[in-house]
Amino acid sequence: MRKWENFTAGRIAQFQCETGKQQCIFWDGKTPGLGLRVTSKGAKAYIFETSLHGKTLRLTIGDPRIWTIGKAQSEAAKLKSLTDQGIDPRQQQKDRKAAAEATSLQEAQKTLTLGEAWQCYIDARKAKWGEHHLRNHLYMAQPGGLARKRGRRKGQPATTVPGPLHRLLPLRLADVDAKAVKDWLQPLADSTPTQAAQTYRALHAFIAWCADHPAYRNVVHADACNRRLARDILPKAKAKTDSLQREQLQGWFQEVRKIGNPVVAAYLQALLLTGARREEMAHLRWQDADFQWHSITIRDKVDGERTIPLTPYMAHLLSNLPRRNEWIFSSPTAASGRLQEPRINHNKACTAAGLPSISLHGLRRSFSSLTEWIECPVGVVAQIMGHKPSATAEKHYKVRPLDLLRMWHTKIEAWILEQAGIAFIPQQPGLRVVGTA
Repeated sequence: MRKWENFTAGRIAQFQCETGKQQCIFWDGKTPGLGLRVTSKGAKAYIFETSLHGKTLRLTIGDPRIWTIGKAQSEAAKLKSLTDQGIDPRQQQKDRKAAAEATSLQEAQKTLTLGEAWQCYIDARKAKWGEHHLRNHLYMAQPGGLARKRGRRKGQPATTVPGPLHRLLPLRLADVDAKAVKDWLQPLADSTPTQAAQTYRALHAFIAWCADHPAYRNVVHADACNRRLARDILPKAKAKTDSLQREQLQGWFQEVRKIGNPVVAAYLQALLLTGARREEMAHLRWQDADFQWHSITIRDKVDGERTIPLTPYMAHLLSNLPRRNEWIFSSPTAASGRLQEPRINHNKACTAAGLPSISLHGLRRSFSSLTEWIECPVGVVAQIMGHKPSATAEKHYKVRPLDLLRMWHTKIEAWILEQAGIAFIPQQPGLRVVGTA
């Protein structure tokens, strides 16, 4: 049964929890709903209790060492006034907190820079990106002025230059509109058009991400990177056509096989003979190559991974490489332990063979083009290279086992080697040369 007493400082100090109970509540005789809760351990707190919408409502006001009796009585009277009007003080407090957070967010958005949002964008997306893609985004925003690592080319400055996006990073995100992007993009496109196009595409993806993100959608200009701006300033994209022709294979193989580093020589030949992407091939581990069942598992940037045949000449190349660490194409000098930059050797080989400049991706393009000489099915080539099916029948009704891919892939490899003038006789598994009596 409830007991009411007029709260005084002396009575507050004397209140004790009854023996055998976890807590006791003493009620103020002057202020409806105001009580003092005392626990068995001696902790005390002012509370307010009433009925709201047919249910008991109890709120903690505070510690009597901080709240005076008069202040606690005033707070209880205010809460009683609200509940008599059908207002829940808890919901009112939540609404005030939400409003304060919204105001705080708006103030933070006013001063948020593109650089701060760019870092949040990278942190949110890097789990879905490959190593090369992440490295490009970090490079775009680098401040510059850092000492270059070893391997600096002749004529390069001793320190790094700022990334192409760096000039935009200090701007408030709210100020990055179409005009700001144009003022940044025009001089960049005049000096380095290819780099400008790549950076613009990355910025466009970032702006689209911000427009979908709750924290940025109210401050970002969703049309900052528009199609007209790209069309007017950036160079028109042209399809690249660099690839090896049939009659160029012999010269290319001769010079590539002369490269002093056997890892680089094998890597370049592997790109041409599989049509793999350069990073896919560079990331091959020894555990990915099955020499018994003649298959390679490649980390595919589209589907996660794909398994392709390990053809005879490819198996010969890989089996002769040194096993320094987990990487097939290893490098004793690289921090990562694997091959990093084979382009220099490839460019030298192309020059020595009297060939035009061919990129590493051009070797992938060469594989696709050369397969037409033996009339290999397009779907087989796409599956080996890791391209998405381009037709409904190909996507839903063609299920090619590895043996079928191996048949065609071996034919492709044999034809390329024949055109290159390489006499290679694959060893038959299970057979060996024995002496005669």
